[in-house]
Amino acid sequence: MKKTPIHKSTKMAAEYRFDYKKAKPNRFAEKMKDSPVIVVLDSDVAKVFKSGEEVNKALRALISAMPVKKTKAITK
Repeated sequence: MKKTPIHKSTKMAAEYRFDYKKAKPNRFAEKMKDSPVIVVLDSDVAKVFKSGEEVNKALRALISAMPVKKTKAITK
């Protein structure tokens, strides 16, 4: 495998050059598969919704009102 040459125009600090050969799989990925996603609401939105249940109810209503997208079947 060839190494990508570092051009003089690339002035990236050494700590930002990532060596992908040393990368490992995320050991927490399996544990996080079914965990909830954390979202930070803007302050004006948070004033309207006082709980996560209210936000979920509003989002589910919005989702049910959205038109269904037709997806193309992927064939191999």
